[in-house]
Amino acid sequence: MLDQDSTKGNDPERVVISAALTGALTTRDQCEHIPYTPEEIAEDAAAAREAGASVAHIHARTEDGAPTFETEVYREIRDAVRERTDVVINFSTGAVGEPVESRLDYLREVEPEVAALNMGSMNYAKYSHSREEFVFDMVFENPFAEIRQFLETMNEHGITPELECFDTGHVGNVRPFLQSGALSTPVHFSLVMGVLGGIPASVENLAHQVRGLPEAATWQVIGISRDQWQLVAAALAMGGNVRVGLEDNFYLPDGGMATNAELVSKAADLARDVGREPATPDEARGILGIE
Repeated sequence: MLDQDSTKGNDPERVVISAALTGALTTRDQCEHIPYTPEEIAEDAAAAREAGASVAHIHARTEDGAPTFETEVYREIRDAVRERTDVVINFSTGAVGEPVESRLDYLREVEPEVAALNMGSMNYAKYSHSREEFVFDMVFENPFAEIRQFLETMNEHGITPELECFDTGHVGNVRPFLQSGALSTPVHFSLVMGVLGGIPASVENLAHQVRGLPEAATWQVIGISRDQWQLVAAALAMGGNVRVGLEDNFYLPDGGMATNAELVSKAADLARDVGREPATPDEARGILGIE
């Protein structure tokens, strides 16, 4: 692959494919394949690894599918995943209305290799054009003081932060933490596109987001809903990493509802089509600087 500026700190020959297995809002009423229990999540993580994923991004759920932030559940998930596969374990820290301390607790006690960290506040909504109404409408609060708390805890426990940026301003929010030393390079960005309230999903907007990243940064795209596949294809051609999975999108490009492993397999096929191979978990650790 030719060198290009958009690759940044990524590997032009290897692509890190993340599988977002569960999410916090998706349910089995929407897609029957969404895993809930630690055992189900671990089985999906192992299947995604076999399909080409090197990272499993995980939200904990109760047995009936409700989001949970209980430390013991996260511990059970970590242990169940590690019994089955060597995939990089990435825990979410995002929540609406959940105290920061409970989200810090499972980071301290369970110590995942990576934890996602939302880099700014925003309106967060989904609108139904057919019904002409909002399906949900909330304010996603992530003030700087809380971001600093998460970074301090991650630094203390050797957890690599994954900086989730839903808009252009969120990319800029990284600067004070780099200057103060709360963040050190290289840094890993997740460019989330297609959430109502954040940056719209388009290839032009993806290129704009990537241009604003530090030169040493690694980055992946997270496309929401069916726009995911155009963004995955663009990111792969640009030298980026990609995330797929039932948290973000239920469907294959042909419109068929998929499992997590099937979504990963399609992303791996697209990577090979542009001359890149899916990274193994150990290769991903090297690319992302995970100790």
